[in-house]
Amino acid sequence: MKRHINIPIFVPHLGCPNTCVFCNQRKISGCEKADFSSAEGEIENALSTIDADADVQIAFFGGSFTGIERADMIYLLETAKKFIDAGKVGSIRLSTRPDYIDEEILDILARYGVKTIELGIQSMSDEVLLKSGRGHNSAQTEKACALITSRGFELIGQMMTGLPGATEETELYTAKKICSMGACGARIYPTVVFRDTELCRMMERGDYSSPDMETVISEGAKVLAVFVNNGVNVIRIGLQSSELLTGGTETASPYHEATGELIWSRFYRNCADGILSKEDTKGKAATIYVGRGAVSKMIGQKRANEIYLKQKYSLCGFKVREMSDASPQIKIILEERKNGNAIEISRTAGF
Repeated sequence: MKRHINIPIFVPHLGCPNTCVFCNQRKISGCEKADFSSAEGEIENALSTIDADADVQIAFFGGSFTGIERADMIYLLETAKKFIDAGKVGSIRLSTRPDYIDEEILDILARYGVKTIELGIQSMSDEVLLKSGRGHNSAQTEKACALITSRGFELIGQMMTGLPGATEETELYTAKKICSMGACGARIYPTVVFRDTELCRMMERGDYSSPDMETVISEGAKVLAVFVNNGVNVIRIGLQSSELLTGGTETASPYHEATGELIWSRFYRNCADGILSKEDTKGKAATIYVGRGAVSKMIGQKRANEIYLKQKYSLCGFKVREMSDASPQIKIILEERKNGNAIEISRTAGF
């Protein structure tokens, strides 16, 4: 399988009314204005560092791409299409809002080689959308998703946890709707309260309480499980460190740069918990098999999952081994000692 690489071109604070209570794109992007004339050079520079056999997409991120000035949008699409026509890039991806999708816009995107549309869904609860100042409702999201998938574009659903008015039920509902609306991928963004935003002022007034990290992790793991169990690839969880977050100086809420890793780790712990809870485990040794690249997630930071599971289930041994594929599915083998020999007594697999 070819390695997928995005060449990101940021379009900060453009095409968006910036009414969302949580948003301060100047802080996220680190700049006030995009220099479109530099896009071609940025792409050329990026391509010079990428293997020729990689699956490359030019990705317009940072703002609501389909809401920017039409001439600017066409200019950027034409710039990107030059590289598609030259065989240097496979396609284009972009991020936008549900209320900035219609048939005309999709006609333009198809003409210029757009393959993937990342939609800022955030929530499928109208109450949460209203309290968050999103400026669109869930019906508009459903319509946008239907248009995108019916035209053959790849749909990536972006959602946020911990928004004003959100509950565990609304977040699980949002994840399930993203799956049912045809998304092939998802991003999960736990809400981070940036200073100098309306959400920060809401928190200072007592109108909003930011979830603590334990809530962020536990609820994030449950949302993640919805996507995994529906075969929807979770591209990312949490903001990237490159998005200029520095804990207490830039944010007014709990924030951990490894939030995504912590949520994945809790997901794996929950999986193992569900399997071991049905078995007679006392005094037995557990070997847990996980997909490629997931060993550290299963063990947990500072071996937290290992410690938790060994204590809870009175295990005398605990090992994590890697399987050859990258499936999030896990398998546990429990063993007990008898006459000096290890006897396998249980083999269970599941999410």
